Amino acid sequence: MAANANLSPFSSSSTISTNSSFPLNSLPKPFFSLFPKALPNSSSFHSHKSQLTISCNCKNPISDLFSTNRTDPKDEIVSSFSDDDDKPREECGVVGIFGDPEASRLCYLALHALQHRGQEGAGIVTVNDNVLQSVTGVGLVSEVFNESKLDQLPGEMAIGHVRYSTAGSSMLKNVQPFVAGYRFGSVGVAHNGNLVNYRALRAMLEDNGSIFNTSSDTEVVLHLIAISKSRPFFLRIVDACEKLEGAYSMVFVTGDKLVAVRDPFGFRPLVMGRRSNGAVVFASETCALDLIDAKYEREVYPGEVLVVDKTDGVQSLCLMPHPEPKQCIFEHIYFALPNSVVFGLSVYESRRAFGEILATVAPVDGDVVIAVPDSGVVAALGYAAKAGVPFQQGLIRSHYVGRTFIEPSQKIRDLGVKLKLLPVRGVLEGKRVVVVDDSIVRGTTCIKIVRLIKEAGAKEVHMRIASPPMIGSCYYGVDTPSSEELISNKMSVEEIRELIGCDSLAFLPFDSLKKMLGTDSPKFCYACFSGNYPVSKRGW
Repeated sequence: MAANANLSPFSSSSTISTNSSFPLNSLPKPFFSLFPKALPNSSSFHSHKSQLTISCNCKNPISDLFSTNRTDPKDEIVSSFSDDDDKPREECGVVGIFGDPEASRLCYLALHALQHRGQEGAGIVTVNDNVLQSVTGVGLVSEVFNESKLDQLPGEMAIGHVRYSTAGSSMLKNVQPFVAGYRFGSVGVAHNGNLVNYRALRAMLEDNGSIFNTSSDTEVVLHLIAISKSRPFFLRIVDACEKLEGAYSMVFVTGDKLVAVRDPFGFRPLVMGRRSNGAVVFASETCALDLIDAKYEREVYPGEVLVVDKTDGVQSLCLMPHPEPKQCIFEHIYFALPNSVVFGLSVYESRRAFGEILATVAPVDGDVVIAVPDSGVVAALGYAAKAGVPFQQGLIRSHYVGRTFIEPSQKIRDLGVKLKLLPVRGVLEGKRVVVVDDSIVRGTTCIKIVRLIKEAGAKEVHMRIASPPMIGSCYYGVDTPSSEELISNKMSVEEIRELIGCDSLAFLPFDSLKKMLGTDSPKFCYACFSGNYPVSKRGW
């Protein structure tokens, strides 16, 4: 029989009491020697280059603490889940802060820095006197929070979340962080990623009596924590995560601890930093650390659990053995801000290199190079510098409208280009224009961009795409159309060129992308370009 947990993620301002016991220091110290001791103050973290080869190359040291006769949920599943609207495929941003009296306000600012990762909902959970308090809402960070809302969130610990969703799931009850109470205490969680075995786990839990309040895969994690028999409490989080498959970078908060977890493949980014007052900060991107004056220290390693409390500071655990990391290459192509360091590499330098490669392998006679703003700008700068052609702003973007790629309906996407992009006739008229964009998904946006530029008087339009053709959907936390909707999965490059109406079209060659990444290349996931998935997408 499932534990009778009060698993009710609060969808508005709320308070829940928590009971914490079993201090972290009651565990034998060897459990905290799985990663290099050079954690917070070591000079080895002055470089942004992550040393992922050291992460979790061990047998699972936590497994001995759990019962060996527990049932694997994969053996007790129903393989399908009938709710067509239940599509927990999200690209989100998370923040965690420990040890700062202004935790909620710092979290608010950090979420602003991550606003590009999701514009449909935001939330913050803080801990004050062992009580978890939550404010969530639909909309931008600036729309959800104001001074009075932040006044409701005192405490030195906070977690935050920004999200967007697929159609049918944009509702307040799905906005994170989620907070849940059960007989041993309370926990809050914010999740970036997607669980590929979500439907199987949910079916198993429902068969055993669990009741779900949301359509988010994150709620499964709370139920798994509730039914876990492990003690102390943070080992329940570890126990739950061992049952998950897919992508997850998560931050948890309890009455006295902040916990950060990253899946064994490291699909989604998660970094750790520290403020001058010693406060520990976790975030999806380093741009969030920069905004709140937190110094970057390192990534949370794939398969790592970091536990932060007042007694032992930052302690590291190995979640489970794992194969080579498979980090999402699309973070460097599109999602992350150019000023972020993601997976130990500068996003700006990556995108500039993509443009330089395009200028080398797909040159064309042009009078001006322009970008599709904003994500195509850095690649266009690289292309222009390498080709010796001037870069100019030929398209002006309105920043008062959200990004079309992550809006939830095709109808809105079709209108989005007209709302967002305005051609500069003085730059384009009578010119051979090279247009650099980050990717082509369905192709509908490209058709309209080419039309806009030609209507502004361009003599020729040459499209250069700073990524390989996308032929596969993502099941690890990026909202992409089905493979059948991806234009590169249905048409050749020449057929796409004819459809969008440009004079020439070239993509970044897949082999050139991997060559540019050098020794880091095997650590990335290229499923959207190759169709080869590191984790089975069963049930999708």
